[in-house]
Amino acid sequence: KNTYILFELAAGYSLFLRKESGEIEQLLPEVQASCSDFSKFSAMVKLVSFVPFTTADEALENMNAITKGEVTEFLTNFLTHNITTSKKNQAQLGVSDVALGQAINKQLGIPCVHNDAIHELTRWIRFHQSKFLPDHKESDLVQAQLGLSHGYSRTLMRLNVNRSDNMIIQAVCLLDQMDKDINTFTMRVQEWYSWHFPELRKIIVDRIQYCKLAVLIKNKSTLSSDTLESIQEIVGDEEKAQEVISTAAISMGMDFTEQDFQNIECFAQRVVRLAGFRSQLFTYLTDKMNTVAPNLAALMGEQIGGQLIAKAGSLTNLAKYPSSTLQILGAEKALFRALKTKTNTPKYGLIFHSGYISKASKENKGKIARFLANKATLCTRIDCFMETPNRVIGQILAEQVDARLKSFSTGEKTTSNQQIMEDAVQKYVESLGKKAKESAASADDAAEQKRLRKEEKKKRKLAQQAEETAAAEEVPAEEPKKKKKKKKNS
Repeated sequence: KNTYILFELAAGYSLFLRKESGEIEQLLPEVQASCSDFSKFSAMVKLVSFVPFTTADEALENMNAITKGEVTEFLTNFLTHNITTSKKNQAQLGVSDVALGQAINKQLGIPCVHNDAIHELTRWIRFHQSKFLPDHKESDLVQAQLGLSHGYSRTLMRLNVNRSDNMIIQAVCLLDQMDKDINTFTMRVQEWYSWHFPELRKIIVDRIQYCKLAVLIKNKSTLSSDTLESIQEIVGDEEKAQEVISTAAISMGMDFTEQDFQNIECFAQRVVRLAGFRSQLFTYLTDKMNTVAPNLAALMGEQIGGQLIAKAGSLTNLAKYPSSTLQILGAEKALFRALKTKTNTPKYGLIFHSGYISKASKENKGKIARFLANKATLCTRIDCFMETPNRVIGQILAEQVDARLKSFSTGEKTTSNQQIMEDAVQKYVESLGKKAKESAASADDAAEQKRLRKEEKKKRKLAQQAEETAAAEEVPAEEPKKKKKKKKNS
């Protein structure tokens, strides 16, 4: 039985015939040494045929098909032309991918094998590929691999500049990390500067304002009424600013050297700049969420919505999740611990930080979490699959969640989901604006004109057929001529 080996190159398909490869799958040192020598390895396998790709698009199409385990027409023609299977001439094909081998066996009827020997032979064929193809330079093969890899990566990424959720994932992860860092750094500034001015910590609660004041005040003994306006700009309250100045005069803190003040000032300035960048990053995240997932942002908030997208991996993955999965997204450890110990499963994950959960009473937190997850799933699917989403439907669903939350305490009946969705769709259509309505009207006019043209063409065809029928009836049918009988000569 002949054993062929299919080897896929960036430049085309190649087919090798296995001769005598010994026990190559055992990875013996002497076998590996002989395989590294092309003169010895060429005695183990023989190049039967090579067919190059004509264009880069054709190479990309075949690459995508191989990764999916599909057989293209190009590969079908190549294999059927070079491999013939019959009772007398039995052959099998060695492949590197099991799924591709199953597809070839199913479509072409060629038996395929995938074992350690084929894997090892393929590895050494790749090592000597430029020597098997002397007409192709090694640099050309490397360039073809580079171009094909770039094209294949672009098809996998499928980036959309206007609606890219990858930017949201990066922004929200950085935002979460910055919140932790800013919290740690501001606590360090407070603890450090409190040795010099301990009373300031009780007067100024906001940590960013505290850092700004630490940069402004430095030495408390230099404070006077001249700095009242500067302190008031930071604090925003004249009474607090006056209290800071009066407290500094009777402070019990220790004295710092000039070098101590320089280090505190440098560190506090960095923390203030970091807090400023954090606010810019949140504005950026808000703009991205309003572009990519406006309804989810209107219902859950920009940061929680971004955290849900980041946890799922993409907006499309989040849209595929059922509401029960979205409800406990972020509480995986608690879920598996509950399943292991056979205790109650968690009621919420990331959605716990939503304001709706905190407003609900203890006995109603699970109910409102299920209801909120249901509406969040609906908003996610609308944002993912609608061409031009906006915040209208998300705002209406947020009002519905508020109404449901109030009904737990008042007992009032809420509007049905069908009525709310009908109103939401109607308001969404109204929010599209004049331009969208004109485009929809022009589309309707174009469809109407196309229908009229079809009807007119049909009428002309019927009229032409009627004229031809009338003309055929007016012309009298000619009598067939009688054939004269020939007289036989006696």
